[in-house]
Amino acid sequence: MAASGTQDQVRRAHIVVHGLGIEEDPPYRRVEIGGISVGKAYALEDVAEFVGRAGIEAADLTDPKTVWWDGGGPDHWG
Repeated sequence: MAASGTQDQVRRAHIVVHGLGIEEDPPYRRVEIGGISVGKAYALEDVAEFVGRAGIEAADLTDPKTVWWDGGGPDHWG
């Protein structure tokens, strides 16, 4: 579970972007939507792509009620 937030915050967020996976170059962030892992994001645009593929329209990726950014916000990509 997300170390930088409470479990309640993570449960409320439909989209979770986990901290950097630094074992790869370039680093990535694992993305979950509805509790299902949907892939690795290397930039904010990748998160937006996953969200769109999931059929979520007009998602505010900076809204903590929608997205829980674990290990840094939407501008943290290494």
